[in-house]
Amino acid sequence: MAKPNDFEAPAINILANGTTLKGDIISDGDFRIDGTLLGSIQSKAKVIIGTTGVVEGEIKCANGDFSGVIKANVIVTEVLTLKATSKLAGNIQIGKLSIEPGAQFSGSCKMDNNEQPLPLPITEE
Repeated sequence: MAKPNDFEAPAINILANGTTLKGDIISDGDFRIDGTLLGSIQSKAKVIIGTTGVVEGEIKCANGDFSGVIKANVIVTEVLTLKATSKLAGNIQIGKLSIEPGAQFSGSCKMDNNEQPLPLPITEE
């Protein structure tokens, strides 16, 4: 019997190697992709794309840890880590970015950690 104060952590979900999913995924928990996703994924937690993982579509999550092939626009509210084996083609909007040597990234990057940009200096002509 469960105690009333027990905390149930969100589930860890896996799309296994050799599996292709066409469609959209919405998850409250961590999600690991070792197969192929042709669509979008939205998670309130961490999205992990393994070395055999492929995503073509859109990714929105709190944290990302990418090692596979990603052809997607990506929004990560906290930290995105691109591992050495990752190949990302797409635009990213992130809070913080970590790129290991060997990672490939092609696209634009916008870091938005909810801070206002500093004003540009005023120059007189």
